[in-house]
Amino acid sequence: MSLHPAPIAAPLHRRTLLAGLAAAGGSAVLAGCSSDAPKPAALEAYTPKLPVRELWRARVSALPHPLQPLLRGDQFICAGDDGRVVAWQTASGAEQWRAEFGAPLSAAVGHDGRFTAAVTRDNELRVLDRGRLAWKAALKSAVATAPLVAGERVFVLGVDREVLAFDALDGRRLWSYQRSGGELLTLSQRAVLMPWRDTLLVGQGANLVGLDPTRGSTRFELPLTPPRGTNEVERLNDLVGPALRLDDSLCVRAFQSAIGCFDVARIRLRWSRLAAGVQALGGDAVLLSGADAAGRVSAWKTETGEIAWTNERLTYRGLGAPLVLPQAVLYGDAQGQLHFLSRDDGQTLQRLATDGSAVAVAPLRAADGTVLVSTARGLLLALSVG
Repeated sequence: MSLHPAPIAAPLHRRTLLAGLAAAGGSAVLAGCSSDAPKPAALEAYTPKLPVRELWRARVSALPHPLQPLLRGDQFICAGDDGRVVAWQTASGAEQWRAEFGAPLSAAVGHDGRFTAAVTRDNELRVLDRGRLAWKAALKSAVATAPLVAGERVFVLGVDREVLAFDALDGRRLWSYQRSGGELLTLSQRAVLMPWRDTLLVGQGANLVGLDPTRGSTRFELPLTPPRGTNEVERLNDLVGPALRLDDSLCVRAFQSAIGCFDVARIRLRWSRLAAGVQALGGDAVLLSGADAAGRVSAWKTETGEIAWTNERLTYRGLGAPLVLPQAVLYGDAQGQLHFLSRDDGQTLQRLATDGSAVAVAPLRAADGTVLVSTARGLLLALSVG
């Protein structure tokens, strides 16, 4: 079948979950238990060198935990904390459609043009068929990763790293998968769940696993980095979603341990290197970028992993996952500032304030060039860059 979409205390259950650890932002992870938290770096003076203008703005309900908007074709699809989902045309901001899940959501939505899937905070998978509730299913685990809707199936990855497959039409459970000898500690944050040709790619610890979407059987398993440390917390190295697909390569971060790129077509690891960080990478065929938990920004050459430049002028500002644009590298921070950095050397080209709340998830860029930024207060800001 094709998977291309049509058109440190934490609670215990089966595994120990570090709830919301990375979602809080890098600086919060370091400073959350201390009254002597480092102060965010002051904003430096700069000379604007990149034109950026607002195209349109919209709002959803506040997002106390990050719900990554979805880009599908020429639509930005975003769910608010109240369970309402709205799709906007990327260039104009015209509303295309809206739907209602009827409950607060724990993760962003999946959508294939017909079916829209989401998981509520009560661990219930709900699937809409053209905007109307088609079926729902109780889940035993919390979910922080958006369901994947593809090939008339709905795939769900729990924070316990169990993968479930359901028939999109009637909700029948088709199969489940959980890697044997799994980790005792997992992250309650977005993980890797995505299609690649006729294979389902999922993160299991620091391993990229390829599954047969029809049966749930394992096709391959590729480690990004081996566990390190002397205890389970130090050895925690889950793959952080979303992974970045670049043709036949897949580039991804392992939590606080490494970054690297897989050659999925040849089923091999192209390269990996030690690099701390809790947020996903951004990048293109030439340049990757990511920040560590202290807000030190790095850029690497996509082909080799060689360091291209670093920027230490945004430390402790709670940087989110970046978007690498043709003109710049875009980071949002916990104060709602957007930082446009030079692809060549990391220098500030432009800065833009939003609504003062955190830009906690990666901005998106549509095929028409429209860039969408979302904030914790529910502001959606569409920009033209360059």
